[in-house]
Amino acid sequence: MSNAWRRDAHSPSFERPPVRCTGAARNRSGTRPRLDAVPDVQLTLIGKPGCHLCDDAREAIRQVTETLPDPSRVGIEERSILDEPELFDRYADEIPVVLIDGRQHTYWRVDKERLTAALTKNLEER
Repeated sequence: MSNAWRRDAHSPSFERPPVRCTGAARNRSGTRPRLDAVPDVQLTLIGKPGCHLCDDAREAIRQVTETLPDPSRVGIEERSILDEPELFDRYADEIPVVLIDGRQHTYWRVDKERLTAALTKNLEER
């Protein structure tokens, strides 16, 4: 049986149907996040799997960012010291470590009020 008649996704003559946009999800303030948006502030949590202090820090970060007027302005990244030797060498005795825009904000325990103040200040400066 010949497959010459088949038109599949790998065929050069295959035409994909147009993508239909049905609307983006809205954040808590009711506005739609920009698809091309780059966060104004980058928050990085450095830790490792199985670290209970890292779990506590993650939860504190979640609670703090939810209280911000526009949480989409804060990008959150998690990195593991087990995946990156340079992070292990630098932070192994201090995890969890929270960086704001690449600068160390805190380690071990996250003070929610202090983190809120730091994020608010950074966001106001932008």
